[in-house]
Amino acid sequence: MVKEIEIHGCVQIQPDMTVEDFWDAFIPFLEERGWYFGGGLSTIVDGYYLNEDGTRGPHVMDGLPPIQ
Repeated sequence: MVKEIEIHGCVQIQPDMTVEDFWDAFIPFLEERGWYFGGGLSTIVDGYYLNEDGTRGPHVMDGLPPIQ
């Protein structure tokens, strides 16, 4: 049997921290416990999703995040 938990939320990080910095800390945290993560990340700046090209995407309350 596989038990899964779906996570809905945001993690607030320091402004100078990159998504890669967060990912490089988050994934080992999980793996050290024998856990696995399936999914992705979206960057949010001032309430708006950030597109991969650095442009502002939809507001978090208006639509789905861009796929990254």
